[in-house]
Amino acid sequence: MSLAQRHQAFHDLHQQGCFVIPNPWDRGSAQMMAALGAKALATSSAAHAFTLGRPDGGTVTRDEALAHAQDLIAATPLPVSGDFENGFGDSPEDVAETVRLSGEAGLSGISVEDTQMIPGNAPYPFDLAVERIRAGAAAARALKRPFIFCARADGVMHGTCDLTEAIRGLQAFEAAGADLLYIPVPPGPAELKQIVACVTKPVNALAAGPLKQLTVAELATIGVRRISTGSQIARLTHAAVRDATTAMLDHGSFAPLAGAASGDEIDALLLKGASQ
Repeated sequence: MSLAQRHQAFHDLHQQGCFVIPNPWDRGSAQMMAALGAKALATSSAAHAFTLGRPDGGTVTRDEALAHAQDLIAATPLPVSGDFENGFGDSPEDVAETVRLSGEAGLSGISVEDTQMIPGNAPYPFDLAVERIRAGAAAARALKRPFIFCARADGVMHGTCDLTEAIRGLQAFEAAGADLLYIPVPPGPAELKQIVACVTKPVNALAAGPLKQLTVAELATIGVRRISTGSQIARLTHAAVRDATTAMLDHGSFAPLAGAASGDEIDALLLKGASQ
């Protein structure tokens, strides 16, 4: 697919139904996910930070994030969206510039959070948070091609606001022009239903916390349009590294290695994911 075809395909995925957008962290994981049937991919700020030996939360620069995104765009023929934290700056102009640069990099969309990259993840003042999304949405439209601009209200996840306040923010973000709306880790399915019912634009749900117990079909029934995995798959991989290394070094056991995929299987998936 050409980049233009990818952008259109990504836009179309958000118009009806429900799809899963897994989050790779390097070319290999992207190619495997593509080979296994993913329709689109998204970066993960946390998973990318892990590959650099850094913790999540404001430790990756915009230039690094864009270069990483371009690497994933080049890895497969799938559309890619960027998980770009707070848009790499506090001002509306910073968010607009991040959208512009994301468009130039070949991304089919990005998500931007309403919380600051400081200890405690304090939310931006309400009016500023809305203006940041308005500026990002305007920059997305200025690209003159399909670009899914996702606005995140992260206060519930960080414990800095309740669901009512987060929904107020989400509704304001919708009015400001966001294409996709997202409150990560609501308390449960009932609250997710509230989120979906309070807006008219498509809603993203994160397969984490209590929502991890639901199936794709159940999330689709609630009305979710897109399901992301965040850093969950990367952290599952890190758990395998932890457990296998601990077994070897602390207990002298190589038993966890019995679950490894064969080299031939991985080679075949990488080739398929890069070319399909």
